[in-house]
Amino acid sequence: MKFNFKISENSLFAILLRSSWWLSFAIAAGLLLLVRLLVPEAYVVPASSLALPFLGIGGFIAWKQFKLPGTARVAATVEAARAMSGKEFLARVEQAYLREGYTVTRLAGLADFKLVKMGKITLVCCKRWKAASHGLEPLRELDRQRDAENAHDALYFTLGDLSANAREFIAKHRVRLVEGQELTTLLRLRVRGQRTEDR
Repeated sequence: MKFNFKISENSLFAILLRSSWWLSFAIAAGLLLLVRLLVPEAYVVPASSLALPFLGIGGFIAWKQFKLPGTARVAATVEAARAMSGKEFLARVEQAYLREGYTVTRLAGLADFKLVKMGKITLVCCKRWKAASHGLEPLRELDRQRDAENAHDALYFTLGDLSANAREFIAKHRVRLVEGQELTTLLRLRVRGQRTEDR
């Protein structure tokens, strides 16, 4: 029998996982304070366990945020990526997802790759990654291709800026940006001047 443990995107825990670490710790502290004020002394210890999930989430988020690359490293990675040819950038992205355990297939159309991992399909578009600005049309086309491929979601790589309409479209559809910190974490480049190499 197959069980599905996927958390709803609008659940409290899913929202906390997308938030800063201090919010979970603040909720845990509030719960502990309420327990101390309202619960009889004999039940304080078991009631305090209500705060444990929030402490766990806060610790996990703090650990993840601590691992995020700093501003200087992000800027150096973006500069190195801008210096790459389209062929080299695609090869770097492909290697990165293979390293993460995905099955990677090259595609025709706006999306460059189809990623498959644990039965989940994701499309990846790098075609306009160097463009200075991005409008709605490539995002709409990527979303249409995602539907055609029955993919769960799609990733749009960019080093440039998106219009307000484009960001609004992304917020409402299963398309996610890969830029800045996420790009830096994915590619794992070491930047020395103009040289880049894999870790």
